[in-house]
Amino acid sequence: MNIQDLIISKVKEAVNTIFEKELESVELQTTRKEFEGDLTVVIFPMLRTIKGNPQLIGEEIGAYLELNVGQVIRFNVVKGFLNLVISESYFIDFFNGIRTQAHFGYLSPEPGSDAVMVEYSSPNTNKPLHLGHIRNNLLGYSVSEILKASGKKVYKTQIINDRGIHICKSMIAWQKYGNGETPKSTGLKGDKLVGNYYVEFDRVYKTQIQELIDQGVDKKEAEKQAPILQEAQEMLRKWEAGDAEVVELWTTMNGWVYQGFNETYKNLGVDFDQLYYESNTYLLGKDIVAEGLDKGVFYTKDDGSVWIDLSAEGLDEKIVLRSDGTAVYMTQDIGTAIQRVKDFPDVGALVYTVGNEQDYHFKVLFLILEKLGYSWANHLYHLSYGMVDLPSGKMKSREGTVVDADDLIQEMADTAGEISAELGKLEGFSDQQKQELYKTIGLGALKYFILKVDPKKRILFDPKESIDFQGNTGPFIQYTYARIQSIIRKADFDFDANVSSVYELHEKERELIKQMQQFPEVIQNAALNYSPALIANYVFDLVKEFNSFYQNVSILGADQLEEKVFRVQLSKKVGQIIEDALALLGIQVPERM
Repeated sequence: MNIQDLIISKVKEAVNTIFEKELESVELQTTRKEFEGDLTVVIFPMLRTIKGNPQLIGEEIGAYLELNVGQVIRFNVVKGFLNLVISESYFIDFFNGIRTQAHFGYLSPEPGSDAVMVEYSSPNTNKPLHLGHIRNNLLGYSVSEILKASGKKVYKTQIINDRGIHICKSMIAWQKYGNGETPKSTGLKGDKLVGNYYVEFDRVYKTQIQELIDQGVDKKEAEKQAPILQEAQEMLRKWEAGDAEVVELWTTMNGWVYQGFNETYKNLGVDFDQLYYESNTYLLGKDIVAEGLDKGVFYTKDDGSVWIDLSAEGLDEKIVLRSDGTAVYMTQDIGTAIQRVKDFPDVGALVYTVGNEQDYHFKVLFLILEKLGYSWANHLYHLSYGMVDLPSGKMKSREGTVVDADDLIQEMADTAGEISAELGKLEGFSDQQKQELYKTIGLGALKYFILKVDPKKRILFDPKESIDFQGNTGPFIQYTYARIQSIIRKADFDFDANVSSVYELHEKERELIKQMQQFPEVIQNAALNYSPALIANYVFDLVKEFNSFYQNVSILGADQLEEKVFRVQLSKKVGQIIEDALALLGIQVPERM
């Protein structure tokens, strides 16, 4: 039993013994730094059960704990907050217990427990990944890793939107204006080449609309009559009919895009266990609608379309099948969710990483699956996130004003190189080592800047601001890790043995151990809230605590060998926790900076 659970148990025991009352819960927090103590019992919530003066209640409980809990050596009560001072031997024993643990705070899945499937990325195959996709990928990947560390089995997946009118727009533009060019002949990544033709379609489309307007055609009518749009619509009809020539072109151009996506995913450091394709899933769900009609979940309108009425749940009516029998996105999403659980029978929960413009869609989807009677429908979560803006303004794919993911990754590495060169810290590095380090720092800066923010909040991303070696940034944390590795390399003595439990802790050592102690709980809270920001802010606090320790306490220059040994051990364990915490954010750590 850890100290927190022990204190909670003993507080309940104290209340039962002294006041003959049963407490359902005990609120415990880390003692604020301006007061003496390590753990604080909050008395005020107890007043619902125990009537009396919170100061006196706190003193009585404190006296009981001091007498009955060996680790509590003294206490004080400040305005209804019972501050407990924990013995030094407890902290030393705790540290000795975790010192050699690999991945302290990580848990393994319980045999037979339900798995979680996390969906993220899910791009369209008509353009490269951009800044918005980066936030999506980083969130989905990080949440997957956090769930794993919390003790869940996780499957990472995406559904690739590889069909529809948007794909045909790129295809028709390439067919008309591409002159047979390929990624190989142009030297362009396949997703960029195809994306260029999506932009070209939009350029030609707008020109044709204007020409029709100049001929006296109404604007709305001109938008429908533009020849290139009609050609794209005809191509979609042919694809749906299985036209061999169109399907071959579709297969070829999507193949180019997949190669490009895979390169970007590799550079970004994200991966997937299972891929789904909309071309295989867009007909799923129609049979489920038929079952839902039989159960009375859905109803048919006069025109033959099928709907669900969710007005009793505060929503509205939602179509699930058009009058001509064709599916809508909702139908497909119903079918895909059910198919995923069939494919992975141990999945008991699904997490969808999708922007907040789809909040309503997922409320409806989850309600429908619940009404259809699927037990796992109560364990669906929409990891909703805000958009990412740049100082230059909003992005539009069809106008070619998006911030390309590959370009941004390269820009981050370049910026890291410029700042590192200014700081002059890389003597003795080969050119290859420098380039690898710049990429590690640049990606670390990008990922940390995005993930330290609560997912629901919109982000204004400034590349220069993110690569700052001071403050709440990825490079600052990476630099602290590298500093710790330098300390370890310089330690010319054996620091393997545990120090004695009678070792006298420096205040900064004590604070550092208390900070480390929180890591397992932070992982569980981050998993519960699907929030990488909790991990990011924890590791920043740990790094601040370590730097305060580093500046105030002599490590390698300490007077006593036991002090040197313990302080190097402390430093090493902090480094391991930094590495493990950053790994949950998909961030690598450099041995030297």
